[in-house]
Amino acid sequence: MSAVTLSLLPANVCGIDEAGCGTLAGAVVAAAVLLNPERPIPGLNDSKKLSEKRREALAKIIRAEALAFCVAEASAVEIDRLNILQATFLAMRRAVEGLAIAPVSAAVDGNRAPPLTIPVETVVKGDGKIAAIAAASILAKTTRDAAMRVLHERYPVYGFDRHMGYPTPAHLAALSRHGACPEHRRSFSPVARLSLL
Repeated sequence: MSAVTLSLLPANVCGIDEAGCGTLAGAVVAAAVLLNPERPIPGLNDSKKLSEKRREALAKIIRAEALAFCVAEASAVEIDRLNILQATFLAMRRAVEGLAIAPVSAAVDGNRAPPLTIPVETVVKGDGKIAAIAAASILAKTTRDAAMRVLHERYPVYGFDRHMGYPTPAHLAALSRHGACPEHRRSFSPVARLSLL
């Protein structure tokens, strides 16, 4: 596959992305990243288009080379209380507020802008277009995957280390067999249906 060249943001503009919106369990994780346009990181791309090994390698480089980054989350309980969109926005706001360098504006993947105290530009498929958003997608994905592997150790019957909480046939079968664990999102229909049985 040929290398992808992504657009660079100014050093004072952060990229934001999330991981785990569509899963049935665990937190939604968001990352905010300020990259140095003078030192581009080769190989950045939408985290979903990278192998796990490549994502992990790039995550280390991003953490070492970024001017600033922060990864934050909203828990399954917060998702159930707020709804997934508002919980995602909360995680994004926490990530931006946690940056060691305050950005003047942000670019976020998708078409919905989180309410921040700085201007936000939405970029559809931004994780494949803008380097800082791609970097945020990689940090969010690798952080969330690591958290789901920890959850797998606590609740091995669900296979979180394989599907990361997404509604795969194996996950749905485990849910119907074992019921929901404390990390399952009660407001998501496959889980909510169980409690109605």
